[in-house]
Amino acid sequence: MSPRTQLHPRLPLAALLLLLAAAATAPFVADAQPAAAAGDGGGCSDPAVDGACHNVPKALRLKLIAIPTILVASVIGVCLPLFSRSVPALRPDRNLFVIVKAFASGVILATGYMHVLPDSFSNLTSPCLPKKPWADFSFTTFVAMLAALFTLMVDSLMLTFYNRKRSGGAAAVADHESPAHGHWHGHGHGHGHGDIVTAESAAVGKPEDEEASKVQLRRNRVVVQVLEMGIIVHSVVIGLGMGASQSVCTIRPLVAAMCFHQLFEGMGLGGCILQAEYGLKMKSGLVFFFSTTTPFGIALGLALTKVYRENSPTALIVVGILNAASAGLLHYMALVELLAADFMGPKLQGSVRLQLLSFAAVLLGAGGMSIMAKWA
Repeated sequence: MSPRTQLHPRLPLAALLLLLAAAATAPFVADAQPAAAAGDGGGCSDPAVDGACHNVPKALRLKLIAIPTILVASVIGVCLPLFSRSVPALRPDRNLFVIVKAFASGVILATGYMHVLPDSFSNLTSPCLPKKPWADFSFTTFVAMLAALFTLMVDSLMLTFYNRKRSGGAAAVADHESPAHGHWHGHGHGHGHGDIVTAESAAVGKPEDEEASKVQLRRNRVVVQVLEMGIIVHSVVIGLGMGASQSVCTIRPLVAAMCFHQLFEGMGLGGCILQAEYGLKMKSGLVFFFSTTTPFGIALGLALTKVYRENSPTALIVVGILNAASAGLLHYMALVELLAADFMGPKLQGSVRLQLLSFAAVLLGAGGMSIMAKWA
């Protein structure tokens, strides 16, 4: 494995440590700000008085069941695409792989829009927060917008860094652009200087194709890193909320919904990992981080049950901002790096039938996750 890939495992680890620091600090600060202090009538009532749904022993049993169950579902989801090379129909160059990846991309898109973003709205517009400034400005959409723009910046800078490190200087950009321009120019003009361009491209076609493949590979690796960071953020947040909850009525449907969620989201991430062509060590690290973040969040919530108050102002603000940032990141990655990249690519552009099947798969994945938003 080349030296540049050694930087990759640090990115999800750094994101996880940063998130855990914020999530773990919030409950203790929140303890000094009782939710009842900001109460508007019954809007900030303590969830501990949730009637028949509040059952600490049953909630604990459900959470202990949820940890291994969600872990297994996550491992299965993210590993399925990694073993697809042994199934000829599921190899990355086959149409079925494209359709399955489109389905998983729709799942990731719906996760951002239907699961993470509404949670952020609920947190940052809670009656437990003071009306000024939280009711006077749409902080959720503002943070999500900034997160999407920041993801674009990180995506672009990381790709530039790896290209220049691989090829040296600004020549990497020229090398990346010239094959595409030469290809389209040669096909766009059937005579005259177009023939010259085609002949020149044929003469150096092999080196250009090889360089283009290397650039695409580096881009795939950047996509994996950024996507994993966004998934880690919202996975730990939702796990923390589940682990701290004592409501059986909330936890029971959430366990089943989270298993399906992790299964399909893992398939999307696994497809990206497969295209990144990592070695066994790097694949194992990415699978480990994805699979363990939600169970770790549940365990963290269990440990902080006595001090964590999900309706305290500080907890609402921290979790709400993290959810909004995660939603913006997932929106950008799903639409730009996964769906747009595939639908505007040569494989789908060369087949209307494959485009329609992939679009139907996107709708199916997004629709399924949207329905699950009723329980999760």
